[in-house]
Amino acid sequence: MDFELAEEQKIVRRTVREFAEREIAPKAKEYDEREEFPWEIVEKLFEQGIMGALIPPEYGGSGMDSVSQTIAIEEVARACAGTAMTLAIHSSLCTYAILKYGSDEQKEKFLPKLAKDTVGAFSLTEPEAGSDPSGMRTTATLDGDEYVLNGTKIFVTNGGVAGLVIVFARTPAEEAKRSITAFLVEKGTPGLKVGKKESKLGIRSSNTTELILEDCRVPKENVLGGVGEGYRIALASLDSGRVGIAAQSLGIAQAALDASIRYSKERVQFGSPIARFQAIQWMIADMATEIEAARLLTYKAAYLRGKGERFTKEAAMAKLYASEVAMRAARNAVQIHGGYGFTREYEVERLFRDAKGTEIYEGTSEIQRMVIAGQLLR
Repeated sequence: MDFELAEEQKIVRRTVREFAEREIAPKAKEYDEREEFPWEIVEKLFEQGIMGALIPPEYGGSGMDSVSQTIAIEEVARACAGTAMTLAIHSSLCTYAILKYGSDEQKEKFLPKLAKDTVGAFSLTEPEAGSDPSGMRTTATLDGDEYVLNGTKIFVTNGGVAGLVIVFARTPAEEAKRSITAFLVEKGTPGLKVGKKESKLGIRSSNTTELILEDCRVPKENVLGGVGEGYRIALASLDSGRVGIAAQSLGIAQAALDASIRYSKERVQFGSPIARFQAIQWMIADMATEIEAARLLTYKAAYLRGKGERFTKEAAMAKLYASEVAMRAARNAVQIHGGYGFTREYEVERLFRDAKGTEIYEGTSEIQRMVIAGQLLR
């Protein structure tokens, strides 16, 4: 058992961290306050090969291993959780699903775009189908060589900026789980419309919208993984997505710890830096310990994903623990900063808002516990 990162993984951490500190961190507050998608940064993420992290070189990607891609998301999130959300959905969900389930023709057509300049999205949730995909009402009806999609999707991360969306819809079948099919829908497809843009508590630079499908015609060759395979594809892809959100949570938690250490050394009360007070030391010690434990869980899940082994339980554990650690770390960071932590002058206020989202999307903490228990008790 080796807990040491490989040299290439250390290079990824160092390179992405330097990029994030130089290009992302100085603009994170501005994008958050304006609730603006960071196109300038995302374009640079494409140029750096970070958006194409999991995509093999033959398709124009960086060909990173699974752990390296996870480290990249973590380091971006350390600077800006909203930008990391864009990256995580693009890479861990959309790209991953096409790599795992796409045909050779689909990979040749879409992966070079996803590596170079096209943001990807994953559209599963509906008003009546959140944690339970079987409640989906979006339909896909075969008409000649095309499927006609009708329905509304909500909470679509990257929905308003994506050039390619994986859309899940119900096709005729007797068994509910066999009635869901995944479709690759390109931006500009007639009948695909962007609806309401959500104004969120946190992760505000990430674009979250409705997607409306009105007689949206998609060619049969854009079915991903086969008709009726959508339920299986959704669950497997969400496993990968949860590794990405765990990595995002790590970045938020690490940023909260870093800020707390800096501030506690600078802030003087009763004639001493507050870092000398046991109450502060214990909070920082707990934060650091929990972050390291979450990091080990997350890297293990990423490692298993990279080996092609089943990682459903490990992904759920990583997402559950890392997201709750992020929330506790951000809460402690605000407490350590005192009154200043409650103002927008310091970044811990933003980290607190961002951390809450990680406990909700990609399956709430309650859903993660159900998944873990289901894997253990089956």
